[in-house]
Amino acid sequence: MSVEEVDRYLAALDEPKRVALDTLRRTILDIVPDAEQGMSYGVPAFRVDGKAVAGFSAAKSHLSYLPHSGAILPAMSPDQLEGFQAPKGALKFPIDTAPSHALVARLINARLREIRS
Repeated sequence: MSVEEVDRYLAALDEPKRVALDTLRRTILDIVPDAEQGMSYGVPAFRVDGKAVAGFSAAKSHLSYLPHSGAILPAMSPDQLEGFQAPKGALKFPIDTAPSHALVARLINARLREIRS
C-alpha cells in the first residue's frame, strides 16, 4: 500500500472532486493518523491493524465515502446521515463537498469497534 498511489488517484481527478476528496483524506488521517494509505479495489483505502476502516471513490456525478463494512451505514440513525444517499456499502455525497469531520469520526469509530470486537 502506498501514499503515492493515493496521490496519483487524487491528481487524476478534476476539480472540485479533487479538493473534496483531498479534504476527506485529511479528515480521515486526522481521526486515524497512523492509518496505512493505499489502494483497495482500485480506490483509496485506509487500514488500521491490517483492516480497511475507511476509503473513498469518485464517480461521474457523485463522490463516495466507503466504510468497508455493510453494517456501518445501516446502524447510523437517519438524522446522522441526513442529506446523504446511504446505500448499504457507500455514503454518497456531492462532488463539491466532503462529509463533516464529526460524521467521518462516527463512521470510522463504528468501524474500529467492529474490527476490534
